[in-house]
Amino acid sequence: MLRPILITTVTTIISLTTLAQKIKKADKAVITQLQAHVAYLADDKLEGRRAGTEGEQLASTYISRQFAAIGVQPKGDNNTYLQAFEINDGKEISKSSFLIINGEEIKAGDYFPFMGSTAAGIEAMPSVALHEQGMPWLINLKEPLEENKTNPHFDVKTFVIEKINEAAKKGATAVVVFNTGTIADGLKFDGKEKAMPFTIPAAYVNNKVAAKYFADESATPELKMKLVLSDKKRTGNNVVGYINNDAATTVIIGAHYDHLGYGEDGNSMVRSGPMQIHNGADDNASGTAALIELARLLKTTKAKANNYLVIAFSGEELGLYGSKHFAEHATIDLTKANYMINMDMVGRLNDSTKVLTVGGYGTSPYWGQNISTINGNSFVLKYDSSGTGPSDHTSFYRKDIPVLFFFTGLHTDYHKPTDDFDKINYTGQYRIVKLIYKIIEATNNKGKLVFTKTRETQTTTSARFSVSMGIMPDYTFAETGVRVDGVSEGRPAQKAGIKTGDVIIQLGDYPVVSVEAYMQALGKFKKGDKAKVQYKRGKETLTADIQF
Repeated sequence: MLRPILITTVTTIISLTTLAQKIKKADKAVITQLQAHVAYLADDKLEGRRAGTEGEQLASTYISRQFAAIGVQPKGDNNTYLQAFEINDGKEISKSSFLIINGEEIKAGDYFPFMGSTAAGIEAMPSVALHEQGMPWLINLKEPLEENKTNPHFDVKTFVIEKINEAAKKGATAVVVFNTGTIADGLKFDGKEKAMPFTIPAAYVNNKVAAKYFADESATPELKMKLVLSDKKRTGNNVVGYINNDAATTVIIGAHYDHLGYGEDGNSMVRSGPMQIHNGADDNASGTAALIELARLLKTTKAKANNYLVIAFSGEELGLYGSKHFAEHATIDLTKANYMINMDMVGRLNDSTKVLTVGGYGTSPYWGQNISTINGNSFVLKYDSSGTGPSDHTSFYRKDIPVLFFFTGLHTDYHKPTDDFDKINYTGQYRIVKLIYKIIEATNNKGKLVFTKTRETQTTTSARFSVSMGIMPDYTFAETGVRVDGVSEGRPAQKAGIKTGDVIIQLGDYPVVSVEAYMQALGKFKKGDKAKVQYKRGKETLTADIQF
């Protein structure tokens, strides 16, 4: 599950056996199956089910086999259960890049292009000491580092970016940064870094190369280079099954099955120490197990006025990749979708409070009129009206489909290696499955539910801010800026004429290179402030005035 902002952390550790005496004998088999699913999916051998890895493949194979055993039809690509999608994994240095100094080709590990570098080819003999117009500039970090060694506010990366932009304005054709000093600069290639593009090629070379070619300030080394950054991608897979009742409408039930792997994507709550497997038993092996058991119930249900599409999404932890891909490349006609139910982190029900959060409550009048009655005294329901939030139901709300989102709350193991199999409340998890099944049964003869728009919430960020433009960022966008995935009615962005698909690149005085930078920029404003927003629409760059 992506990190939600406005949900209170629940720290209670749940007993596996509480209330077991109240469960009917016939239900114990389902609880045992839920345990088996979570035990497999949260096993170390799956290495945290990071999207696009072998662990994800093992998980998708398991889910596919479960669907097949139940008798659920494949509804992915090419009559299989799998629906493949690309995951943007940042940038990588292309094999067509090269740097040659005095006829010697520099190894890829001894230099790297800065993010934002252009790919223009350069051949020149620049002076190490002189910065001349129409020539590459060689910039040594030795003196700036020594001059600022006691300055806590000095940031090497910011300094380098400023120097590259300054060099470009003064006529430099390229920049090569190096460091012949003894103070480490800490610069390294980060393919996931977002940066505003430079207008010239810019590279860094390590100490070994610098000592060999640039230590003599009177030298004029022969420089040949071409710096090419290419997109780095990996492939994830949704697992899609279908129960065809020859009905006019289809109910979609989903849960994401991917998790964090070893935390390679920077989404672990553990910030130090050795990398560890994040098994994600609650997040979201619990929802996936519930999905499988709901599919089993729906295969034999008498409630056949809807077809049922069951989807295990991948790429949710990276920004709803899988569900967004399905929503844009659906294997059914989404205009005939009745509603969508999403289960994310449904494994830590507190048996004392019995609190269950239900999101999407405002997306159809039916929910408000009937959910409480269907629930009875089963749970203490905590409602969230919004159809958007930190999980995959958001992708279907964007298609004007009513949604419900089930969630038992955050806990101290969230996004940590300690989210393990033995901490799941399997009895509570089964009761949530039963409630969802009752909701599906209750809607059987109600026809296609009416959709209602709701307020929108952000899905994830570590920034804190008190104002909003009223946009939903596209977390799958791999380029510089923030692509608008949705615009709330009556909010500043809509009033300024910003539309879905626009890419925000500047907010006031603050460049917007990523979602996180956008959130940080919002934190600089308060209600009533005015600012200019710069954005791209296709190839055109536009500016608008907004008031928070």
